[in-house]
Amino acid sequence: MTGDSQRVFVRTFGCSSNMADAEFMRGCLVEAGFSSVENARDADVLVFNTCAVKSPTENRIIEELREAAKLQKKLLVSGCLPVINLERLSRQVKFDGILGPSSAGKIVEAVQRVLRGEKIQWLKEESGTGKRPLLNLPKQAGNPVVSIVPVAQGCLGSCSYCCVVFARGSLRSYSIDEVVRRVRSDLHSGAKEVWLTAQDMACYGRDIGASLPELLKAVCSIDESDFLIRVGMMTPNYVLDMLDSLIEAFLDEHVFKFLHLPVQSGDNQVLKQMNRFYSVSDFREIVSSFRKAIPDITIATDVICGFQGESEEAFQRSLRLIEEVKPDVVNVSKFFPRPRTSAEKMTGKVSAAEVKRRSQSLAKLVKQVSAMRNAEWKDWSGKIIIDEKGKQPGSWIGRNFAYKPIVIKSEDISLLGKSMNVRVTRIFQTYLEAS
Repeated sequence: MTGDSQRVFVRTFGCSSNMADAEFMRGCLVEAGFSSVENARDADVLVFNTCAVKSPTENRIIEELREAAKLQKKLLVSGCLPVINLERLSRQVKFDGILGPSSAGKIVEAVQRVLRGEKIQWLKEESGTGKRPLLNLPKQAGNPVVSIVPVAQGCLGSCSYCCVVFARGSLRSYSIDEVVRRVRSDLHSGAKEVWLTAQDMACYGRDIGASLPELLKAVCSIDESDFLIRVGMMTPNYVLDMLDSLIEAFLDEHVFKFLHLPVQSGDNQVLKQMNRFYSVSDFREIVSSFRKAIPDITIATDVICGFQGESEEAFQRSLRLIEEVKPDVVNVSKFFPRPRTSAEKMTGKVSAAEVKRRSQSLAKLVKQVSAMRNAEWKDWSGKIIIDEKGKQPGSWIGRNFAYKPIVIKSEDISLLGKSMNVRVTRIFQTYLEAS
């Protein structure tokens, strides 16, 4: 089957690694002769590339899958959910095939087989076995301005709450040359932003004798003048032993001054229970060092509320840490035990009502801190790259050197990929507005 008359709808959820997987899937399918469509009702085959990092996300995806199954199309489920909770997926969703994460290299064969009426279940080869999908697969970008490039599969972590390790496995880094070739190809295709992504960017290369600073130096050296790199999430303990060289790499003009450093808790005992191998003071040291070298850097972090055994005092320490450090962005999550994790078996469960109260309390503080941090950008003038169409008609979103989202109004048909000089005139909690 060539796929000449077959239409495929690809829906993806979750992190930037999943977004990259979906782009490779679409690219492989289109190259094989399939048509990529934007509406599930127009498709012959539905591919849902799933996430299962949190219970609410899993619940929402299961519900969408059940609705999709009513369309009477061939349904393929890929990504992390089939690996993490196959039992629930099989019980609640009628599907024609399942694949693990990073399955782009097999998606064409999978679609062809389900169209022939076969039922497939390809999971063992996809998760944590040392295999990596090729970086030079065809790609159909979701955003032509943004190049999402996985630099590794898996991680070196053993966080007690995390189920993603079951799906993505242990660290398998791509070589610096492989990453550079992919980035260069995407830049030649028109990309202006490069998102280097992994489950943990800070442990990149530790399995192949390379390092993140070396990778950034190589990517920054690509002979293209007008592009910027966003470095993905980094676990603090792996940042500490390369702190000086990493800061030096961030000083390059091609790197967004944006640091995503999840702390997860402001209490050392909770961090120990989470199997997070750093202290609160380690987190403070990293943030302080980056801010000393790059005063305008945007700091993003993550905090989990209501982890097993988290006392009221432990939670208050998290609040005090956010008040003290004042990150620009804080992603607040409620704790939900995930299947097969050690946290699922821990004692000291915090009631759902208390978890909700704590998350609301933290979210209220985060709004205040974010608004205060954004207020410091009032009247800033400089260059932005337009990388997104705004939600309102005639609005566009650009990013400045610190990856701050800046909204502008323009009636131009398309500003995607354009650089322009603006001045910030209005401040909001999650974005800036400019003229």
